[in-house]
Amino acid sequence: KKFISIEVSNATTNKAAKLIAMSIANSPLFKTAMAGEDSNWGRIIMAIGKSGAVIEPEKLSISFANYDIIKYGELSKKVNFGKLDKYLKNKELHLLVDVGLGKGFSRVWTCDFTKDYIKINADYRS
Repeated sequence: KKFISIEVSNATTNKAAKLIAMSIANSPLFKTAMAGEDSNWGRIIMAIGKSGAVIEPEKLSISFANYDIIKYGELSKKVNFGKLDKYLKNKELHLLVDVGLGKGFSRVWTCDFTKDYIKINADYRS
């Protein structure tokens, strides 16, 4: 149902940025959260952590479009989960991750996992 752009900036290298972006993009937990329009930022943090890229949590910032969630490793004082949840109902989403460690950049695209996607693929037989 959703087209999701993931942009990782200020990683140590472009390769590190791509590792982070792909880890988020390929995370079934992240993809199902997006299908459920759930602003579960813990799933994003988990995917960043398992990427293997160097991060310093106190420098990490995460937002969807203009909606800050994490600023410098802390829950943003400006986070408005009502507005964020409304934004997540859109068909196109833009996730921004600022690692705060260098100049590395990557942008990848992904989609959500819906119940229909799971059903189609669970019922598929070759």
